[in-house]
Amino acid sequence: MLQTVTMGADHTRPPILIAHGLFGSARNWGVIARRLSEDRRVLTVDMRNHGDSPWADSHTYPDLAEDLAEVIAAHGGQADVLGHSMGGKAAMALALTHPTLVRRLIVADIAPVAYGHTQMHLIDAMRAVDLSVIETRRDADLQLAQSVSTDGVRAFLLQSLDVKGRCWRLNLDALERFMPAILGWPRLGDTFPGPTLFLSGALSDYVQPEHRPTIKSLFPNARFAKIPGAGHWLHADRPREFEATIAAYFNA
Repeated sequence: MLQTVTMGADHTRPPILIAHGLFGSARNWGVIARRLSEDRRVLTVDMRNHGDSPWADSHTYPDLAEDLAEVIAAHGGQADVLGHSMGGKAAMALALTHPTLVRRLIVADIAPVAYGHTQMHLIDAMRAVDLSVIETRRDADLQLAQSVSTDGVRAFLLQSLDVKGRCWRLNLDALERFMPAILGWPRLGDTFPGPTLFLSGALSDYVQPEHRPTIKSLFPNARFAKIPGAGHWLHADRPREFEATIAAYFNA
């Protein structure tokens, strides 16, 4: 089963399950999870091939959906589900294949479509770091800066570095092999009739107006909202606004 962090103790309502994006981990969501857990139980997971969860030879959205379904089954059988980016696609796949497990769904800044960009340059950048000589996270950051110029992106990637163990908490080989599947979207054949919110950053271009017909065909009760001043990493750009929107929607 996926490595799961549980916060809060309210068992009168289904828990909130948070699925992170590519190269992320449960720890990326720690602050938001703690605040949401003031009146709800919150489950944050390391997705397969990330963090402290098991590594696997396959990394498809049906795989990720089954992983999430197993976590929900172990924590009461139903959850409000929030997924960002890759985690958003996994959450959509879960809702489409196991609709009874999902009470309400929030998809953060991603659509059920194939994307044309790639994240292989970040895998290449992580592989280029000589882990045998690092003593501190700063050592790794200096090496990573040679190919990743954006401070925030480096800081995000370095959260998945085990400095003491001198290794990445990411199965880079599997993520490279399944990058086309991660960027793509499978044919799942069902719809999710439950309440669904597609929440985007106003400065992001991941969810386009032309995606709405596809979204509505799969999620007929979908609603759309944007967080002003936020990009793709909307939970990091505007955490308080993001948190307030999540709480209001899941507690409705």
